[in-house]
This record gives sequence, C-alpha cells and structure tokens, in this order.
Amino acid sequence: METLTLVLFLTIAVLLSAVIDQVVPRVSLPLIQIGLGVIIAIFASDTITIDLEPNLFLVLFIAPLLYIEAKNADRMQLWVNKAPILSLAIGLVIVTAVIIGFALHSLIPSISIAAALALGAALGPTDAVAVTSLSKQISIPERQWGILKGELLLNDASGIVMFQFALTAAVTGAFSIADAGVSFLVEFFGGLICGAVLGYVANLALRKFRDLGIESATFHVLYELCVPFIVYLLAQSIHVSGIIAVVVAGLLNVITPRTNSPSIARMNIVSSNVWQVLSFALNGIVFILLGTQLPASMRYVWADETLNNFSLIAYILFITLILMGVRFVWCICMELWHARRPGRNGGEPYKFSRTNARDALITTLCGAKGTITLSILFTMPIFMSTGARFPERSLLIFLGCGVILITLLLATFVVPLVAPKKERKQSEIDARHNYFEVLRDILRNVIEELTAQQTKRNRRATRVVIKSYQDRLENTKNMIDANDGSIVALRLQVLNWEEEHTLELMEQGIVSSDVGYEFLGRLERMEKLIKHGAGQRFDAKKWVSHIRIAFVRMRLAIVRQLPDSKLTDNGEEMRRLQEEAARYVVEVLKAEMQKSTVATEDASKLIMEYEASIAALNQSRTSVTTSIRVVDESDDIRRLAYQIELGQIQHMFEEGRISRQESRNMRDNVFLMMMDLEDRV
Repeated sequence: METLTLVLFLTIAVLLSAVIDQVVPRVSLPLIQIGLGVIIAIFASDTITIDLEPNLFLVLFIAPLLYIEAKNADRMQLWVNKAPILSLAIGLVIVTAVIIGFALHSLIPSISIAAALALGAALGPTDAVAVTSLSKQISIPERQWGILKGELLLNDASGIVMFQFALTAAVTGAFSIADAGVSFLVEFFGGLICGAVLGYVANLALRKFRDLGIESATFHVLYELCVPFIVYLLAQSIHVSGIIAVVVAGLLNVITPRTNSPSIARMNIVSSNVWQVLSFALNGIVFILLGTQLPASMRYVWADETLNNFSLIAYILFITLILMGVRFVWCICMELWHARRPGRNGGEPYKFSRTNARDALITTLCGAKGTITLSILFTMPIFMSTGARFPERSLLIFLGCGVILITLLLATFVVPLVAPKKERKQSEIDARHNYFEVLRDILRNVIEELTAQQTKRNRRATRVVIKSYQDRLENTKNMIDANDGSIVALRLQVLNWEEEHTLELMEQGIVSSDVGYEFLGRLERMEKLIKHGAGQRFDAKKWVSHIRIAFVRMRLAIVRQLPDSKLTDNGEEMRRLQEEAARYVVEVLKAEMQKSTVATEDASKLIMEYEASIAALNQSRTSVTTSIRVVDESDDIRRLAYQIELGQIQHMFEEGRISRQESRNMRDNVFLMMMDLEDRV
C-alpha cells in the first residue's frame, strides 16, 4: 500500500504540473515538478525514500527515455551538425568530468577521485524537457537549436558510459587507464553492433508477425514498448553497453515498417501518442522524485557537523561555475572553428562579434541538467563490493541535485534575457497572415506524410485524399480568419436555414422523423463547435428542439441494438437529405447575394464548400461495384489524414507558433470535417 500510495501521489503530481504549466508558462515544467515534489515530501507523513536497485533504475527510467529521444531525433540535423554535436557530446563531457572530478576531490578529500569523476560524468547529459520548454518562449537560433537537440541524445550515452566506468573504479577501488580504454572501446563498439543487430531482428520479427495477420494496434504498441528494455538487457548480458545499444536501436527506428498502409500508419499514430504519454510521465516522475529527495538530503547533509552549511552552498556554486565556464569556453572555441571553415567570410580573418558571443552563451545556458543526471545519481550503490557503505553518497547526490536546480534556474530566467524574443504579431493583418501561414505548413506536412505512406494498393485512394488537401492548401490563400465575426454569423445562419428546411421536409412527409432528427442532431453539434461553447440567449423553441433531438437519438440508439432492427437502410435517405439541404442552402445564398444582404466573399466561400459537399455525396453513390472499394479506402485514409492534422496542430501549439485559441479553431474545423465524413458514410 505504501508503494501504491507513492505511485498515486507521483501520478497526481505529474498531472497537476501539466495544469500549472499552462497557467504559468514562463516557469519551466521541471521547476514546477520539483516544487511539487518538495511539497509532497514536506506534507507526507513519512519521509519518502527511493529504494530501487541501481540496475533496475537504469532499465526502468533511463533505457526508455533514451530510446524515446533517439526515436524522435532529427537525423538530418544530426548529420549536418555532426562535428559540433560530437564535440559537445563526447569531448566536452570527458573534459568537464575530469576537471570537476579533480576540483571536487581537492576541495573535499573525503570524496575519492573516482567518485568525484562519477559526479562530473553524471553532470554531462543535458535535459530535453528544459530545452523544449525554453523553445516556446524564446527564439533559439536554428543552428544552436539543431546542435542542442543532437547533444541531448548523444551526451546521455557518453555521460552514462563514463559514469559507469568511474563508478566501477569507486566501488572496487581498482582502476587502470589501459584496461579502462580497452573496456570502453569494447563496450562502445559492442553496443553499436548489438543495437544494430537487435534493431534489425526486431524489425524482421515485426514483419513476420504482420505476415501472420497480426495487425492489432494493441500488439504493435506493446511490442514497441518492450523493445528498449529487451535491447538493454540483452546488451548488458553480453557485457557491452546497453545504453549505446538502446540509442542505436532508437536511431534505426526499428519498429517503423518499411511498407506503409493505412492500418500501419494508424498504429504508428497510436504508438507515438503512447510514447508521448510515457515520456511525459517518466520525466515528470523523476523531477518530482528529485523534489521529494531535496528536504531529506538537506536535513541529512546539513546535520553533518563535519560539513559547514555555507561551504555546501559554495561547493554547489563552484561546481556550477566550473560546469558553465568550461562549457562556455568550449562553445566559444566551437564558434571560432565554425567561422573559420573553408568558404566562410571569403577567407578573411575572423572577426568576433557580439552575435557569436550571444550564441555561445545561449548554447551554454541551455545545457541545463535534469532527468538523466538525477537518474544516474540514484544508481550509485549504498554499499561497495567490500561491504562498506559508499563514501559520501548522500553528499554527492545533494551536490548533484543542487547543480541541477541552479542550471534549471539559469535556463528558465537568464536565457530569456539573453536570447532574442519570439516576434509577436501586433496588427490584425499580421496575425491573420501568421495563422494561415501555419495552416499551410500543417497541410503541407499532412500531404508529405500521406505521400510517404502511399503504396501500390492504396495509391488511387491516397491520391483522392491528397487532392482534397491540395485544394485546401490553395484555398488558404483566400480564406478569412476563422475568428471573423461575419463568417461565423453567416455560418450560423446557414445552419438555421438547414434546420428550417429539414423541419419542413419532415412536416411534408418527404423525410422520416428518425432520419430528420438524426440530421438535426448533426447540425446541432456543428453549431456548438462553431460557437466554441460561447454563451447564448435562452431560446425556448431551440431548447424544445434539442430535447426532442436527444430523445429521438436515444431511441434510435436503443432500436439499433435490437436483433430485428430495420434502421440499416437509412443511409441512402440520409444522403438524399444532406444533398437536398445543401442545394437549398446554395439557392438561398445566391438569392441573398443578389439582394446584397450578405458579404459576397463570405457567401461565395460557403457556396463553394456546399457545392463540394454535393459533389462528394453524388460521387459516393455513382458506382456500387468498382468504385466502392476506392471510396471505402479513401474514407479510411481521410480519417488517418485528420488524425495526422490534429497531431500537427498540437505540435504547432507546443512550438508556440499559434495561440491556444487558434489551435482550438483549427481543431474544431477538423472535427467538423470528421463529423461530415462519418455522417456521409
């Protein structure tokens, strides 16, 4: 029960941190989670302690987190910036670990040189969540952003491997540079080979499973979740680096099939969503655990009479200064080397500018420490191989936690002062331009994704959907902002016309009440989406209509479950009603345009939409033989396209390119199209 209670507290805290992050966007998510962890530790009845076996912590947290980062890495950016990324991820990690190790040992002789090197290596990896949070508020230069994203991935592996060597020396008390060099090469290259082989085997096995007809999304996601754990454990069992193997397997993207189809694409979307949830949960839990350990570590270390409390704070500040100072010098040298490359500056002598210094400072301060560093520190054993307690373990964890906290504070509050702010659109015209520019990027991304997933079997149906997105892409050049009051008011008026015409058809007996009220329910849902849940005046007639619609829909839902239900033939009648209502709207709009009672531009746009809907309804029943399969496949692919579009909208919102209201407008438009598709089918 204690473990269950702890897990429940951690989960609730992670959820709460997401809410607070939306309310207080200027404070980075890791700091919010650390603060919640401190609150849990203060108000918990007993002190929360972490009693996990080090190897279990590596498998449970580090392996999946590294796999997620590798799986989502931009391979093109990794290749373009390979030199600076490798320089930061390997060279800087080693140099920083050595400098911090010897400096810390000289300051606190009770900490062995191996243990101090282990702390220095643990402070090598940078935190992905902190850097991603910064990107929402500031405009990080493109090159610096690419380098930081690549460094996030590779320095985790190098830092962990070096930490493991230093920790082994600290635990056993024996260390040989020659043996360590050989072991490092064996583990590093062995991990590369093992990760590549296991990645290929995993991909081959997945293909065989699909050949057997196993296309279940549940199986696909569960299989993918097992990959990083299996790769890590198998690599460790043959004495090579499990961390390197997991990273290689993630970079190879072992579970993405070579052949694409709508079903596989849907499984990949589900898989991506599951990994996002898992990544958010694991990162959040680790930061909250950091917060829960801070009060206990402070009490334990500060109660030690051999250590002065002010000295402890000074040690943390000194280690942070070394960490940031070495990183800044390294970044300055990296900028100098980059500027002196052949073909730059026309061969003229390099002139150092404030922009170069600013870029180097941004790269330095964005190297905040976080999840991986803390996870590594928790893997330090309590006892050594001799049976004695690990010397100064609590002190090392305390120093590491302090450095993590300071680097996060620097990244959160200092970087926004140094880095250029994201441009804010002031005028309404610029805001509209930005809105549709993002919308065009979203539509282009959907088209590219659909094109990449096109196969011989679904080529015809995929091209139908791509053509519709190309038409939407072309129409965005002349679209009016979704928040324009005139178009919203006209849309609502058009829905009222459809409702009135449907009621007339029902009174004349042309349309059955079941189909009529089902269609009215669809119009009601569309009206709610357009209004975005805004308040409205009370209308008794409307409320009576809503109650009748709800009653009929409930009755239809019950009747459909009966074995002798005769409601299966209503599809054709529903299509006829949709077409009749659309034709009626087009006629009324044209008449209103002639009277000049509506804006010509708004009315023309709606006429085009309804005429396209009429054409789609006619096309859906032109043929019952050869074209029915294409229609079914195109509807299937269209659903997939809508899911991709929703994912792109969320991505643009998280990147800070659109506001919350704009993302809501875009999602509502997609939901309207999804409703239209389901009703048409």
